[in-house]
Amino acid sequence: MSEESELSEAEVLGRLSFVTNARMEARASEAGLSIQQMRLLGILRDREPTINELTVHLGVDKSSVSGLVIRAERSGFVTRTQHEQDGRAVRVRLEPAGRALIDAASSRFESDVENTFAALTGPERARWLALTVRLLKAEANERGLGL
Repeated sequence: MSEESELSEAEVLGRLSFVTNARMEARASEAGLSIQQMRLLGILRDREPTINELTVHLGVDKSSVSGLVIRAERSGFVTRTQHEQDGRAVRVRLEPAGRALIDAASSRFESDVENTFAALTGPERARWLALTVRLLKAEANERGLGL
């Protein structure tokens, strides 16, 4: 029996999570960001969510998200704008300084990922990606989020 078949899905996912988080934390640190700040900026690359939507995406409470957004706004990375339909809500938008920071950190992280996946063939990588996207979509649907 190979070592690969002796590991459960939970063990493999846990180990992959540790590797991924360590690399993300290293890239965030290089950019002078916390891992939560990096996640916030990453989420904002392709959307302008409300604070409530960010709580779901980040998995933390509203006061934590509000503090995170306030600090990012003070640093010039994001701005808050009034929600067009709900005057009580605000949307959070990524600013050019925040985009430059997250793009640079993401580029370095993508190089890390490329190195991790170098052990797989092209077809293996494609299959892994397809299966993982399917799992992520199912999880996102369960949580009421878009992928």
